[in-house]
Order: sequence, then structure tokens, then C-alpha cells
Amino acid sequence: MPPALRRTALLCALLTCAVPLTTATAAEPLAAAPPGDTAGPSPHFGACPASVPAPPAPDRVECGTVSVPLDHARPDGERIRIAVSRVRASGTPAERRGVLLVNPGGPGGSGLPYAVTKRAKLPESVRRAYDVIGFDPRGTGHSAPADCGPMGGLFDSPAAGSAPLDPVPHDRPGERAYLDAQRRLAADCAAGTGRALPHLSTVETARDMDAVRAALGEPRISYLGVSYGTYLGAAYAAQFPYRVDKLVLDSVVGPEGWHAFDVRQARAMLRQRDVLFGWLARHDSRFGLGTTPREVRAAYLRTREGLTARPVAGFGAAAFDRAVYRALGRTERWTALGDGLRAYLDAGGVDRLRPAEPFDGPESRTYQAANRAVKCADGPAPTPGRVLADIRGLRRLGPQPVLTGLEAASCAYWHTRPTERTRLGSPAAPPALLVASAHDPVTPVAGARALGRTLPGSRLVTLHHDYSHGVFASRGNSCVDSTVAAYLVGGTVPAGDVHCDGPGLPEPSPQQP
Repeated sequence: MPPALRRTALLCALLTCAVPLTTATAAEPLAAAPPGDTAGPSPHFGACPASVPAPPAPDRVECGTVSVPLDHARPDGERIRIAVSRVRASGTPAERRGVLLVNPGGPGGSGLPYAVTKRAKLPESVRRAYDVIGFDPRGTGHSAPADCGPMGGLFDSPAAGSAPLDPVPHDRPGERAYLDAQRRLAADCAAGTGRALPHLSTVETARDMDAVRAALGEPRISYLGVSYGTYLGAAYAAQFPYRVDKLVLDSVVGPEGWHAFDVRQARAMLRQRDVLFGWLARHDSRFGLGTTPREVRAAYLRTREGLTARPVAGFGAAAFDRAVYRALGRTERWTALGDGLRAYLDAGGVDRLRPAEPFDGPESRTYQAANRAVKCADGPAPTPGRVLADIRGLRRLGPQPVLTGLEAASCAYWHTRPTERTRLGSPAAPPALLVASAHDPVTPVAGARALGRTLPGSRLVTLHHDYSHGVFASRGNSCVDSTVAAYLVGGTVPAGDVHCDGPGLPEPSPQQP
């Protein structure tokens, strides 16, 4: 059996393999709980797919599925399966506080392994108190994954000898080409996803979460969401405020439309890139890119211009921008980026810039498809004119902006047209704990302040002197981790907002041979 078929057969055996968006059969053992129910059919937990790592003994991860309606407004209609993972609490029954659903972000990210990978970093008191529950949101991973086919050429690599292609439009022909790519992306998603397209939304995913809660027999859930996971958690609180126990929202997406968020993020990325240039200049003896930010910027632009004009083994300007976008979000990636710039300028190589996982691989394709589907289902779309006006504004801030994160631009041509934004937060929800890095460019801290106003009584924990995305049980900061653990385990809501001192910018990591 070929490896791909062997892997598919394994997943089917482990997860009863209801991956495609098809009508459920009569043999389905699970159904979503009716509204108001606090108990539902328990999922049959068993072995997990290979994508889920095993936790250290004696802990054990187990996986199953929960059946939910494709359209929760039609509970007797077509159904899909949501893949769920669980690592049980390691403490005594007296220590147990319930279940903690976790989501790593996206939209588009698989959450099935997160029950293991995030749990491993949680404070011990939290691991002892909670069954940690991961799940693949609809459209991702093993939960009816979205398929948008070629996505308007998003995954195309520049061919040798082809005309230079810059993903940042600088003139009217470039702008027309940019919008045409967004139009083709939207058409590919409509063709590939079909009638599921309007239902791959945050609102529907929040209802899936409540079906998981009911299937686990829990009257309430606690929740830890990171990045997009904060938006999902706030949407759950808006729909089911009385079913929320503890709510931790880390690296917060603000309560605004997705295109507005993407543009705000792109501005923050430009500010972060300036910080990066200064850092590389201060470490010129390590990187040799220049002793001033201006000199480093020139080296950066020479690299990008060279890759635009002459891609190396399919690695061109778009791939370079994606590498920069990824590196800007976490300072521990800056050394590798600096080394990659130096290696290209020295010898024309891109191995140190190229990501380990191919952009056109199956996981990436699912992520990108689900990302656009969710963003475009979550609220009104920008107009093509608005998209171009915002790109021009970004070019005024920096002549070569990074547009990788403008994912909702394709919503301008989406084939379904939601008229209302996703509701976030509720005054009826219990006090939440919001966590933010002061200089996070991926989810700027202003979003946390704005979302906090939709959750009265919430508190904001800010890690100052920090420039990275993802804070709790991620940055190793005892002030943040102890504050969140006390809230999750003991229900301690701080008297006011909490301010923690961060590490500042790092030293470069040791040079690799």
C-alpha cells in the first residue's frame, strides 16, 4: 500500500474517518446535544492519529469524534464529525476542576495535537486540575478539512526564467493582478468547498464546542485560546455565557472585522521589522548586515529584490515575505532570519530562509483554505477599492510592506456574503483573563484592550518589554504563568490589570556551522 493510502487507512481506523463534507450515515453513534442540554452521548475515545504525539508516561492521550450539524440552524440536516483529543487530569479527584478546551489559533490551525503539546507547557497545578481537550475546528485537520484547490495560484512557485513576480503591487497593472488573484482564490474556494462554504464560520465552530461540552457530560467548560483562539473563545462566550467557567484569552484578536485586523497587523509588522533592523545592526559582528538600521534595511531589500528578479529553486519574493512574516512574530526566530539574509548575500543560497515544511504541502493547503473560509464567513467583506486603498497606505508607511497576513482580501470576491459581524463577549459571562505581549506584532495589544470591554470584569495581564506572539505557558514568565494558574485552578481574579516584566530583546543564538 502506498504511504499516503496507508496513512489514510490508519486515520480511518482510528477516527472512524468521516473527514469529507458528506452526509452522515445511519451508523453514526454520536449526535450534537440539543440547545440547553448539559449532557450528551459520550464520544468513544481510542487511539489517536500519528499527528498527535504521545505525552510522557504515565499520561495518555486518547482521541474520538463528535457528530455535529453542518448547519446548526438545521440540526436534522447534513452532519460532519469533529475530531477531539483528551489528556486526563493528573491530580486527585479532589483537585479536578473540570475540562479545559484549548485552541492554538489560525483560523485554520489543527488543534488535535494541542491537548498534548500545550499541556506539556502548562503549570503543574493546571495539569493536575483539568482534563485538557484539543479539537480540530471544522474545516481543519481531521474535522471535514476545507479544500480550495489551487487558491488562485497561491501555492505556485516561480519557474526558472519566468517574468519577475512581486506579491506587493506597486502600480496599476500590479494592483489589477493582485485583485485578479484574490478573485480566482475566492472562485476556487467556492468550487472546492461547495455548500459548506457559509458554514465554516467561527459562530458554527463555537456551537461545535458546545456540542463537545455536552458530549463530555460537562455543565460548563473552561477554555484557553491563543491568537485566533481568543476570537473563538469570545464568540463562545457571546453565545453560551452561562456555560463558561474560566476563560483565558492569550494574544488577543480585537473585536473588529477581519480585513481591518489584517491591516492593523500589517502596520505592526512594519514597526516590528524596524525593531528587527535595529537589533541586527547592534549585532553586526554576528550577522555582517550593517552597523545601522539603514544599512540593514538596504541589505534586506537587496535580498528581496534579488529573489524577486531571480528566484532560487522556486523560492521567490512571496516565499521570502512568508519567511519574514513568520520570523517577525517570535524573536527567537530572528537569528535564523539574519543568518539567512547573510547566506543569500554571500552565496545566493536560500536553505536558511526556506521553511522546514513546504508551503504547498497538504497541511498548509488545508490551513490556508480554512483560514480564508472562516475569515470570509465571519462578517461583511471589504470592497476591492478598500483593499487597494489599504495596500497603498501600507506602501506609504514602508515601500516594501509584508502583505502575507492580508488574508481577508479575498473576501472582497467571496461567493457568500454575510451581513453581520461575529458577536464577541457578553456581560453575562464570568470575568475572563486576557494576556498580551506589549509589542506583539501578530495580535497588537490594543486588540486585548478593546475585547476586554466586551467582557466586563475581565483583567488584562501584560508582559512588558516583550516582542513575541503567545505568552502564557510559552514565554516562561513566572509572573504571567502564576497569575493565570491561580485564576484557572483557584478562581483568583486579580484586583486589577497585571503588569509583568518581560525579557527584552534576546541575544543571538549560537552560530550554526
